[in-house]
Amino acid sequence: SVVLSERQGGAQMSMAYDGASRFDRELALWSPPIQSADRDILPDKQMSDARVLDLARNDSTVASGITVQKDAIVGSQFMLNAKPAWKVLGLSEEWAEEFQQEVEEKFTLWAESQSNWVDASRMNNFTSLIRLVVGIESVAGEVLASVEWLRDGPRPYHTAVQLIDVSRLSNPNGDPDGPLLRGGVARNRFGAPQGYYIRMAHPRDYMDPNSWVWRYVPIRKPWGRTQMIHILEQSRPDQSRGISDIVSALKELRIIKKFRDVVLQNAVLNATFAASIESELPSEAVFSQLGGTDNVGDAITGYASSYLSAINDYVGGARNLQIDGVKIPHLFPGTKLQLRPVGSGGPLGREFEQSCLRYIAGNLGISYEELSRDWTNTNYSSGRAAMLGTWRRMQARKKQTADRFATHIYSLWLEEAINKGDITSMSRGAPDYYEGLNREAYSACEWIGAARGQIDELKETQAAVLRMKANLTTYEDEMARLGKDWRKTLVQREREIREFRACLLYTSPSPRDRG
Repeated sequence: SVVLSERQGGAQMSMAYDGASRFDRELALWSPPIQSADRDILPDKQMSDARVLDLARNDSTVASGITVQKDAIVGSQFMLNAKPAWKVLGLSEEWAEEFQQEVEEKFTLWAESQSNWVDASRMNNFTSLIRLVVGIESVAGEVLASVEWLRDGPRPYHTAVQLIDVSRLSNPNGDPDGPLLRGGVARNRFGAPQGYYIRMAHPRDYMDPNSWVWRYVPIRKPWGRTQMIHILEQSRPDQSRGISDIVSALKELRIIKKFRDVVLQNAVLNATFAASIESELPSEAVFSQLGGTDNVGDAITGYASSYLSAINDYVGGARNLQIDGVKIPHLFPGTKLQLRPVGSGGPLGREFEQSCLRYIAGNLGISYEELSRDWTNTNYSSGRAAMLGTWRRMQARKKQTADRFATHIYSLWLEEAINKGDITSMSRGAPDYYEGLNREAYSACEWIGAARGQIDELKETQAAVLRMKANLTTYEDEMARLGKDWRKTLVQREREIREFRACLLYTSPSPRDRG
């Protein structure tokens, strides 16, 4: 009757979806709880982060995939492309061009300085800091940093950023989570972060007394300047902390790594061999030569010792005795050489490795070809499709993590530079930085990261030229795909043409070529 009720859509037991059936034998024991996002994440976050970190340290494929993400998002230099909203500010386009060139040059000098002014720990310049941020987000699913105001030495600007291990973000003294405090994040009734409880040392640094001291840091100063940067991509509403995408594949990745290790060990054993020298002396003769003693064990031991000593002396004198080579000597009379394999082969092969790598690549959001560096079975079309798939995923992560973190730093630096009077274009009727949306208007920008890469440079360059001729793109967009700043490229190109003309090496294109 229960089954009939389910099939006929009874009011109490009706199941409109087969996947929700409680009586299907494949699904009967599958009853996951329905919980809030924080209830799902916070109890398991510490263990999940620890396991992902272990894979990132010890699984070369996962570590390589994270490096590929850094290279595909940030590249060798993360460049600012300032785009002030000059119409919102009520200023001219000429002012915007002047402002853009000035702040780009000054910010780059400060951010990429070898003195590492941007990093409070003085370990990273701007680009390496953004690469580190991308790697942290891959492992922990979130990035946390404090904004510092440092006065140590002759600093050009006091603004600096201190990255914080997300393990230090926690409720003080292990207090339970509640509506206004979750995972170390103090929230208001709408769930907006108000401040963060930061442990003064890592929780595993038992010898440091500060590991049991917390500091509360408000997210902003009273006038609006950011003090804490916390970036995560929410997968559900009302989510306070992030979690890595790799967590969903932890079980499979662990089994794959263990299986690879076991099969590889088996293959190594199969490639080795054991050698033994056997005697053809009959058993009766052996026992008769043991002396008929009551203690057979001692007799056997004594005989074996003397006999094997004689073999050892004989073999030791045979200079051409080799196992890995071809030469085999005449052995001791009455003995023979036996070779025995100590292992057997396993399923470690090309198809198995490809299957594992495709699974890991899918979880990391990159193509199999780029993770494995295996392009042997890839033509131009499939290779370009693989690269475009990775490019789309990396552009989304770039916008979500790298661009947001970089814009925070740029906005903080710009605020200090404007207040110091270092931006000369601000002296010509520019409106107040703190009024309305002016802060966002001044600090509006884009970021030029890694080049997309080309498989066939001729085809892709011709396609870019056709897009520009059809007004489907801009020179700025096409240069950004190559990881370059179009203004700097044009200035450099103009300088080169001028030098060519001075040396009588430059010939202007014909009207046909220009058309």
